[in-house]
Amino acid sequence: MRKRVTLVFAVLMMALTMSFGGVAFAKITPVDTSCTNGGGNQPGEQQPTCTGGGLTQDTENQNPAGHAPPGAKLVK
Repeated sequence: MRKRVTLVFAVLMMALTMSFGGVAFAKITPVDTSCTNGGGNQPGEQQPTCTGGGLTQDTENQNPAGHAPPGAKLVK
């Protein structure tokens, strides 16, 4: 009986370890992606961070790998 309990416990611990092994807890941060002017166009040589006045900074939420999370949209 003692061997069975030990075996069940070992299998349970292994299953829990495997299930949490692929989970990553990453911080999502806004990243500058482009600029737009008042007409909605992208001025030349202003990528990705805006410099100067009259421009709107476009950002995107990204994880540390540089990818946007599913369903993410550009934020103006």
